[in-house]
Amino acid sequence: MKKFLLTIVAIFFTVVTTVILLAVLTTEKEIKEYSDDELREMALGKGHGSFPSTYEKLLELVDDASNPMSDEKIALGEELFFDTNLSKNRRTSCATCHSFDRELENRGAMLKMLSQKDTKISDCAACHLQDQSGVDRFTFAQGDSGVMHPYLLNTQSIFNVGFAKYYTWSGEIGSIKEQAMNSFEAYYKMNIKPQELLLRLNESAKYKEMFAKAFDDGVSFENAAKAIETYVKTLVTRAPYDRFLEGDNDAISDEAKRGLANFISFGCKGCHNGVTFGGQTIQRFPLREFAHVYDIEPNFEILPQIKRLDREFPFENSGGFLGKDQEHLFRVPILRNVTKTSPYFHNGAVAKIREAVNVMAKHQLGRNLTLSQIDEIVAFLRTLEGDIVDYKKEQR
Repeated sequence: MKKFLLTIVAIFFTVVTTVILLAVLTTEKEIKEYSDDELREMALGKGHGSFPSTYEKLLELVDDASNPMSDEKIALGEELFFDTNLSKNRRTSCATCHSFDRELENRGAMLKMLSQKDTKISDCAACHLQDQSGVDRFTFAQGDSGVMHPYLLNTQSIFNVGFAKYYTWSGEIGSIKEQAMNSFEAYYKMNIKPQELLLRLNESAKYKEMFAKAFDDGVSFENAAKAIETYVKTLVTRAPYDRFLEGDNDAISDEAKRGLANFISFGCKGCHNGVTFGGQTIQRFPLREFAHVYDIEPNFEILPQIKRLDREFPFENSGGFLGKDQEHLFRVPILRNVTKTSPYFHNGAVAKIREAVNVMAKHQLGRNLTLSQIDEIVAFLRTLEGDIVDYKKEQR
């Protein structure tokens, strides 16, 4: 028995020593230095183009013949999006969970509503909705009746989803209209039946007039969802990254440029693709199990970090959600404005963006990033931060 224990101890110290030596002796992978023009060409070649700066270009990219956009529909959709009267208890609107600073008075009303809810707040930013996040910044989504999502899922941003192909964490919903209808009816969201919604809409002379202008057949449950869809398609956030792609070399820092090169070279762009950097595919997560029981993380520091891992994910899986068909298949999150939408992952288990980058590198790409590489990627992600483009004011 004593010999067996000594053997176990020897193996443990051998593993730890090997990890430390690797951390000390292994050099960082050299990433080629790209000129600004080369970096732009590489990003565009991978499909990471810029968002439209004009309403006409937006229409070319997101308009749909089955629900063509119009000024009347967009105006109606905006009214519906911010209307708390359209939930069962008249406390919740689409904007309650998908928060942003449309107007100061709306933000004040939103904060008042949120303060009445017994909701776990993940960080200080939950009260600073002027940061244009498009989410509630809570760990778990909570509906009109105070009911948590049955799987304790985290809210995803509403911004830029007009360019996406898949919606919800499982990716099983294929349009904003379908998601809007689901959000009205779901008991853990707005919890209102179509018949009750129609009664409330028809009680309003303003809504009856707006529906008549926007749709030939007037008020209907589907038309309400269609109007919301057209409005949501206008919630586009242009960022410094867009200006860099359009030729402004000073729009992003040298550190961010190295981060963009890392992002592409390391393979992040394989899943986070398109102009949105995500929302285009459904992918397995995690792809790699970094040591099944313990995760040894050298990260090129003197001492490794060692922690016990959850069997399913590299963090505690509150709610037990396993993705589409319970197969660890998830809609790839959009990275536009990602630095403003903490906490991260489907159950809000990771609070900081640096940790989220590290988790993805290890468990999707099989890489242990250095601290500087993580900083560079985060610097790049910050260049994707942007405010909503006011197409009506600027272009129309």
